[in-house]
Amino acid sequence: MRLIALSFAMLLAGPAAAQQWTEYQSPDAAFTVHFPTDPNIETTTYRTPDGRAFGARVYSVAQENGVFTLTVADVPETDNQVQEDALMNEAVTRMTDGGAIKFDIPHRIRWFYGRQLGVAGVSGGYSYVAVFHHNNRLYQIEGKAFAAGGQAEADAMRFQQSLDFP
Repeated sequence: MRLIALSFAMLLAGPAAAQQWTEYQSPDAAFTVHFPTDPNIETTTYRTPDGRAFGARVYSVAQENGVFTLTVADVPETDNQVQEDALMNEAVTRMTDGGAIKFDIPHRIRWFYGRQLGVAGVSGGYSYVAVFHHNNRLYQIEGKAFAAGGQAEADAMRFQQSLDFP
């Protein structure tokens, strides 16, 4: 499924756009993702639904037509599925930010399960988002197009689908 969506995004993007994107690797946070240019990296605090605070890093690129953001928060091992579900649900709530959820489906990268959503923004844009809890980290990825349709939306989908846990 990921391969089909990524192939579709690449087809929409065309050969010129495909050459501009590069893979960013973070061995410390155990992920790879494709950005249109080198990301800005900032350290921040991630707050969980129960008020706890944990260190996080935000990798982002802002362009004229959209924003590409990956947040990696260092969260402890959850004691049970209920806690993990609450953590994931809160992340989804934050990322959808009042938009209309068009799809919310289980998502998998290799053997790690998460959720993938398509969100129509209140201002007319569109976001492709996904969230995973893996190795005591919460991964939140969002490709956001400021206007629905066209190259910006294809780039948002491409970004969201490029996350990998090698």
